[in-house]
Amino acid sequence: MRVLVVNAGSSSLKLALLNETDEVVDRVTLDRWSGEDETEDIGKFVGRLPGVDAVGHRIVHGGPELTGPVRIDGSVRDRIAGLAELAPLHQPRGVAGIDAVGKVLPDVPAVACFDTAFHHDLPPAAATYALPREWNERWGVRRYGFHGLSHAHVARRVAELAGPGRRIVSCHLGSGASLAAIDGDRSVDTTMGFTPLAGLVMATRSGDVDPGLLLWLLNRVDADELSDTLEHHSGLAGLTGGSGDVRDVIGSDEPDDRLALAVYTHHLRREIAAMAAALNGLDVLVFTGGVGEHQPPIRAAAAEGLAFLGVRISAAANDAGRTDITAAGAPVRTLVLESREDVEIARQVRAVVS
Repeated sequence: MRVLVVNAGSSSLKLALLNETDEVVDRVTLDRWSGEDETEDIGKFVGRLPGVDAVGHRIVHGGPELTGPVRIDGSVRDRIAGLAELAPLHQPRGVAGIDAVGKVLPDVPAVACFDTAFHHDLPPAAATYALPREWNERWGVRRYGFHGLSHAHVARRVAELAGPGRRIVSCHLGSGASLAAIDGDRSVDTTMGFTPLAGLVMATRSGDVDPGLLLWLLNRVDADELSDTLEHHSGLAGLTGGSGDVRDVIGSDEPDDRLALAVYTHHLRREIAAMAAALNGLDVLVFTGGVGEHQPPIRAAAAEGLAFLGVRISAAANDAGRTDITAAGAPVRTLVLESREDVEIARQVRAVVS
């Protein structure tokens, strides 16, 4: 089954056709996609493909009910759109992608694959916020977690490389970043929460901030400004005044850049240790995502503070960008894996359509 994978980002639309063996036949990134349902460029790309048997859409938030891949119809599309308040940057774009590709391929089955689904059965102790029970039940307040398609792919690759049943901390590090504690193939904890703002320091997102501080700030700025600042002007960008690209701070001698990198890696090490605690130990540490795959200094800085967990990496293997960067004799295996959300989406699509 040839699957067209659709990934609608905050400013671009990525399309890739995977064949029966998950090889990429063709791909395109529409950088100037407006997030409306325009179809001209999509139609040109689809027109040069050898054929599409099914479509898989990456959708960021599934809410409390959409807990696995599901075939898209009008009702499912509207339920996805109704979750825009929980992921305002991504959910409307995902719906626009559904509409646009649906116009080009109206008779091809389409499946929604959710970043939250991998975490839907977190243990109650990890999923539950210590808020009034009535609030949690009325509004579906819980830790949802994100990047689930990437973390699920990591779990499958680790089973292939290191055997099943491993205790894994998966580090998806990109402009957005999250960790997952994975016991075999099940997520038991994660750093993102009700929204993708929680957890690690990211490119432009704050990560965890004292809720009391946010209440204090609301007496000084309005809610819209606070929301915009936490999403777009915090994280590395907020600390440095720059773009938030980690490449701009690595190796910099500017005091603000050095502090930003120290804050970033401090939170990363702390949260890796927390995920290991949720697993009662650690067998495999994985780095994935754009930063995780391509920035050896970040991997080295994280590992340097985790020797007490048994993490030790080979500097030569790390600098060379090898898949296995474990130091000789280290009890914890450390891997660098390509983030292949497209492969996980294709797998889910085939399961649903078949």
